Amino acid sequence: MSGSPMYVIRWLHKWFGLLIGLQFLLWAASGAVMALLDQRQVAAEDALLPVAELPPPDVALPLARVSEAVGGPVTRLQLKPLYDRWVYEATSPAGVKLVDAISGEPVTIDADKGRELAVARFSGQAPVASVTRVARPTLETRDLALPVWRVAFADDEQTTLLVSAATGEVLDVRNDTWRLWDIAWMLHVMDYDDRQSFNHPLIVTFALAGAWLALSGLILLFRSFRGLGLA
Repeated sequence: MSGSPMYVIRWLHKWFGLLIGLQFLLWAASGAVMALLDQRQVAAEDALLPVAELPPPDVALPLARVSEAVGGPVTRLQLKPLYDRWVYEATSPAGVKLVDAISGEPVTIDADKGRELAVARFSGQAPVASVTRVARPTLETRDLALPVWRVAFADDEQTTLLVSAATGEVLDVRNDTWRLWDIAWMLHVMDYDDRQSFNHPLIVTFALAGAWLALSGLILLFRSFRGLGLA
């Protein structure tokens, strides 16, 4: 009888199986891609040179001068090397500013400086293809403090260094292997927006549908055993 509970269960099992089966293929394929990719290449570990060691400055700027150069009270202060010079990284209510540790001159991370810092850290020989300021989150910069300078190199991996426009630090590296891994991650967690959440409504719905598929399969299995006189 078409309206019987078993017919409904069988009908739902068939269509749930089709939908969940397709997603299972995506889960398996994306999981295999992530497992097979070299994690060192995904992280582009070999694309970065270590930060160059600089001898400490003989005479550093007095803290009062730093506060004066920042133009307000300093809540956090760090003396650090920035490529070929030492700078103070000063945090104030107005944000983060860099001050030359010897001259007291402000250090601005503009496009040219971002390019210079990226080239200094890049281990390859390829030239710079483009320098772009990124002020809004993108797939490549979604976990980073913005704005950043996106410095892309013309190598085979399309390596991109992301340089903080505030501190001058190289925050992360992206390449084509990472981009492939990121697509696989998106398919695996079914987050087609910002690729960060793995407990959003869509994947929860598919998880519940998978549970229903397993439960209905057990019901149909026992039903078939009873039909054969085995239960």
